[in-house]
Amino acid sequence: MKQIVLAFGTRPEATKMAPVYTAVQARGDLRPQILSTGQQRQMLDGALAVFGLTPDRDLNVMTERQTLADLTARIVPQAGRVLREMGADMVLVHGDTTTSFCVALAAFYEGIPVGHVEAGLRSGSLKEPFPEEANRRLTGVLSTLDFAPTPGSRANLQREGKADTGIFVTGQTAVDAVREVAGRVPLRPEWRARVQAGQPLVTVTMHRRENQPMMREMAQALARVAQVHPDHHFIYPVHLSPAVQEAVRPVLSGVPNFELTEPLDYSDMAPLMAASRLLATDSGGLQEEGAALGVPVAVLRNVTERPEGLEAGVLTLAGNDPARLETVLNGLLDSEATLTAMKTARNPYGDGHAGARIASAIAWHFGLAERPADWR
Repeated sequence: MKQIVLAFGTRPEATKMAPVYTAVQARGDLRPQILSTGQQRQMLDGALAVFGLTPDRDLNVMTERQTLADLTARIVPQAGRVLREMGADMVLVHGDTTTSFCVALAAFYEGIPVGHVEAGLRSGSLKEPFPEEANRRLTGVLSTLDFAPTPGSRANLQREGKADTGIFVTGQTAVDAVREVAGRVPLRPEWRARVQAGQPLVTVTMHRRENQPMMREMAQALARVAQVHPDHHFIYPVHLSPAVQEAVRPVLSGVPNFELTEPLDYSDMAPLMAASRLLATDSGGLQEEGAALGVPVAVLRNVTERPEGLEAGVLTLAGNDPARLETVLNGLLDSEATLTAMKTARNPYGDGHAGARIASAIAWHFGLAERPADWR
């Protein structure tokens, strides 16, 4: 039986890899194991609990105010040693985190093939998002199998010279995860009461490093939007990063219809997104999750590596210039017709079966199954 190690260290990675773990486990010829780096300790543990997952090994690398260089220096040697001890026949990494690149590099040094889940996303700028754009490009250089969520992602890999035989269009595993959790976990009672009373919810997340220099001003713009729309209730789970906390809380804590919370477990976040009138976010994964749930998304970034959502009309770029951000959000909240068009647009990110396609592709790599058909 082939040993497949799923390596991740952040909450988004855990939620998006959970469907892959389930699909690999369902096969009789593959055995999944989880290697956690603990890059985001508190948020990661909550996500794992939602899916009933427990790491087989945990590097526990997180430190206070950790730098990217320090994180890299801790993960690579530890991951190499532990992958040997786990007897990994293949390592799966996800997306664009520092964990993904570092574990892929460690696996490469150990001669272990790498499967890259959510491969081929490109913004075209190494500075946006930072350091994620570099992480995913570097991981792509090292990967043997590339699980591209969309045909556009595959085209990006092809342009970079990746062999077609190793690329599989699977759909986005975030669609699998968010639909499953939102479908079984109820909305918090206090938020459900607001919806039942006719008060629309707006979910906000903002944490990207490239946004941090202007995050206080962006928060001020969000405060003005909330003041213009007192009938809406804005919910912002504030990232644990001290830089984010220090920029956001002094500005928004006094706004009556702005609720600042600690980071939410996925069991709270998924139903909250599903119940929202609008998502305003600089996250990558929430762009896909909003589309999967039929919720309009305003992207608080200047570029997105998920252009399919812009083309389909489920995403709108609001940018990180405070004045533009304010104008775009006010325009969306004031136009029911625009939001309805976004809600009813086709979801371009998957059909909820990406995990199964990835498991089949891994089995194919080892000569245990037929090559799966691409998602269209």
